[in-house]
Amino acid sequence: MNKARSIKQKAYPDALPNFRNLGVTLRILLLSNALALLKAFTDAGDVRDVLFRMMQIAALLSPVLFSSLLLLWLVQPWLKRLEYWHGVVVVNGLIMVITLTVYYVGGALYQPFAIVGSYFDLFQYALISVIVCLVLLMYFRLRSQMLSRALHDARLQVLRARIRPHFLFNAINAVLSIVRAQPKRAETALEDMSDLFRMAMAETRDLVPLSQEIQLSKQYLALEQLRMGERLGVDWEINDAPMNALIPPLLLQPLLENAVYHGIEPLPHGGEIKIQMSCRGKELRLVVENPCAAVVAERHSGNKMALQNIRERLELLFDVEARYQVEASKEFYRVEITLPCVIRETS
Repeated sequence: MNKARSIKQKAYPDALPNFRNLGVTLRILLLSNALALLKAFTDAGDVRDVLFRMMQIAALLSPVLFSSLLLLWLVQPWLKRLEYWHGVVVVNGLIMVITLTVYYVGGALYQPFAIVGSYFDLFQYALISVIVCLVLLMYFRLRSQMLSRALHDARLQVLRARIRPHFLFNAINAVLSIVRAQPKRAETALEDMSDLFRMAMAETRDLVPLSQEIQLSKQYLALEQLRMGERLGVDWEINDAPMNALIPPLLLQPLLENAVYHGIEPLPHGGEIKIQMSCRGKELRLVVENPCAAVVAERHSGNKMALQNIRERLELLFDVEARYQVEASKEFYRVEITLPCVIRETS
């Protein structure tokens, strides 16, 4: 199982792509076929010859490609334990062996007029397989660097900053309003506010337990309930969601903040925020839904920064295996996030 990783590093180490990730698999298929099409164009004598050349290349490429993807999927747990360059050598070696095996088994199909005893074709295809493999690994390495932890840190800082300054002022004012009449409640509220900001500002990991995110969110909502009173209701439906599942920090709190400020607060009589968490197979599903009046529905345009932030972090951590959906109407606003259910490894 994956562990939560620290993102406070001087340099983020190179790592092989996760060959069990759907996004990685799709990119390998697309890039490999794009390279094959390029070779078909360069080898063809005219436009009509391109299709014939592409079919010739695909006859060898398809079994090699799918066999390689299957083998890499199987050895992925072992590959991720290797150092980057050791992994590069191993991956290239595996792809070359698969290519030569497929070529040898179907030699009469691929080269019916090959000279018996000639090893030039074997050398040629081994070299092509290594070059293509290196090109793909270089692409994933450059892509990883472009979506580096520096970007992740910057975006995470933005999310932390979205615990808005006016929320802090409102919370302090709410505490001041009850400090004489209910000093114990005011003291508890100040302690919750201190814990909330300490947790939000001190978190340095890119994945945290779901239980920690729930605790932070409950403390946030408790402070908002102190300010708004009975106008703010909360309904938690955690169901079978594992508390040790790992999610990006500050994933839930910005959604709740949007639900409070853009949904509940403008309503004269307030409303209830519904929070649902469930585990479907290997996917964790988070849903935040709040009522909103038709006259204030347009205020949800203010959600774009938080949702864009969440989208980028989900893409960085999970690629296409994570997704989010927004459903808005004149009566409610609903955000659903689905991501892989990564369980924290226990010692």
